[in-house]
Amino acid sequence: MRPGTVARPPTPKLSAMCRSIQRLYNVEPPATGDEVRAAARQFVRKISGSSGSSRANAEAFERAVEAITVASRRLLGELVSGAPPQDREAEAARRRRARELSRNS
Repeated sequence: MRPGTVARPPTPKLSAMCRSIQRLYNVEPPATGDEVRAAARQFVRKISGSSGSSRANAEAFERAVEAITVASRRLLGELVSGAPPQDREAEAARRRRARELSRNS
């Protein structure tokens, strides 16, 4: 390292989105409130490293789910796209085909 430069931590590698979290924006039919909440719960599980909350952490876990649900609904309501909505069933079929191909190869 040259004198006078500051060491920076390495940039983390970006990995693919968790496969159980599905796109909720610009899809037809639109995402339901239950789907938004389920995605928020999955996100909290992912970042907390837990599949559920213990009694000791239940309130914090649920507050996080609620806050992320609210933020996600606001985000989905404010996003603008010129692209036509994607057909959710067609996307699900495409993912199933890709999964089958990867299993068979």
